[in-house]
Amino acid sequence: LWQLEALLQGQFTGFGKDASAFSQNLSQSLVAPRRRNFIQRLTQAAVYMIDENWQRVWVLILWILAMAGLFFWKFFQYKNRAAFQIMGYCVCTAKGAGETLKLNMTLILLPVCRNTITWLRSTILGSIVPFDDNINFHKTIAAAIVVGVFLHAVNHLACDFPRIVNSKEDIFQEYLGYAFKDRRPSYLDIVGSIEGMTGICMVVLMSISFVLASHWFRKNLVKLPGPFHRLTGFNSFWYSHHLFVVVYLLLVIHSFFLYLNHDWRQKTAWMYLVAPILLYLGERMLRILRARHYTVNIVKAAIYPGNVLALHLTKPPGFGYKSGMYLFLQCPEVSPFEWHPFSITSAPGDDYVSVHIKTVGDWTLEMKRVFSEIMEPPVGGKSGLLRAEYKQGDDQSRFPKLHIDGPYGAPAQDYSKYDVLLLIGLGIGATPFISILKDLLNLIKLDDQPDSNADNGKINESIRKEKKPRCPSNAYFFWVTREQGSFDWFKGVMNE
Repeated sequence: LWQLEALLQGQFTGFGKDASAFSQNLSQSLVAPRRRNFIQRLTQAAVYMIDENWQRVWVLILWILAMAGLFFWKFFQYKNRAAFQIMGYCVCTAKGAGETLKLNMTLILLPVCRNTITWLRSTILGSIVPFDDNINFHKTIAAAIVVGVFLHAVNHLACDFPRIVNSKEDIFQEYLGYAFKDRRPSYLDIVGSIEGMTGICMVVLMSISFVLASHWFRKNLVKLPGPFHRLTGFNSFWYSHHLFVVVYLLLVIHSFFLYLNHDWRQKTAWMYLVAPILLYLGERMLRILRARHYTVNIVKAAIYPGNVLALHLTKPPGFGYKSGMYLFLQCPEVSPFEWHPFSITSAPGDDYVSVHIKTVGDWTLEMKRVFSEIMEPPVGGKSGLLRAEYKQGDDQSRFPKLHIDGPYGAPAQDYSKYDVLLLIGLGIGATPFISILKDLLNLIKLDDQPDSNADNGKINESIRKEKKPRCPSNAYFFWVTREQGSFDWFKGVMNE
């Protein structure tokens, strides 16, 4: 309360001695809210929850209904087949889970198609689909895949296969003889077949990818002994995630060699996968081609207090973006394969592209080391602990080579839709808001510039209004940081 009082007094400094009296009168006029019963509180909480999450709710409901429909469709289909007489509800559950796996292995690729999502954000779907939650949806689908794999694998390995092996010869020949060419297999025969080996290999590879992508391993929170410590961190997550290429290949093979289905029309896995795989491959090819096309040179690099590396790059032709977007950055000298996302801190109207990188991980620390080798202490009152600038006639080869890919959409890019902005940044989290503030400053400057082509004042004003894009009327920026030196990161913007 005392902080609120101090804030209110700061807003009315013109009152002088009357500020305290005003604050006292204001506090006395505050009325406690009427107490509500449990039902009212629960109803209001539900209304707030639906209002905040209705986009997520309808997408999740549609997804769950689709999974339930596929599961029960396949469940009852196998209940009416001959195999049910030997394997019972185990085969129904395994096949139902397998059908949901086909759907989820299809959907899990869509949230990581970043170019497609960036384009869809600008369509009418952007107002009804929560594209900003794409990674959370990706993780949710991964969790559903874990459940599906467990149900599918356990029911087959612990129930279906033993029942086949232990069934009576006459019953086996009557109901499953056609599937195994009238020869009852052993447990090892089933597990060692193409269907069994591809399934087991998929479970192993997916388990590795899932574990190394978990929060504890990806954030390096698990401390493994000796040489195993390299199994944690972002690099392990990144490389293990590319095992999905092998997993999808094994999935297609697994779906074509099925004991109980010999009709190719019932082998539908490829029908689920073909479209999203082609879309994802197109995305990856586009990223590769665009990264080669977007050649950038370093204009300025600086290291600031708080372990922040600032990079100013030349703006490639056709690289259009909005404030709040982000790009991917690669430094072949550090790693020829790794791409890392960073918010763009320059404004769309600037003639350069800038990013500010917090050096906390392996890749970012190596970036800092590489750039610090070519930097020197600043001179002439310039900011930063170390700096390196490209001047006309300098050798650009002394700077590390960089590639960029993007830009990609982010929630902050929609700031122009609002009349009043409240921007709250914590440490390096202020980077997208700096780009927004720069853009607002550029719009203010554009508005203040006289139009030399207009002779009449009224015509001049109407032309300026037509040219000026929609802009918030007020913007409040709160930046909380651990050290005062952090404000040097954006000294020029803060001064303006």
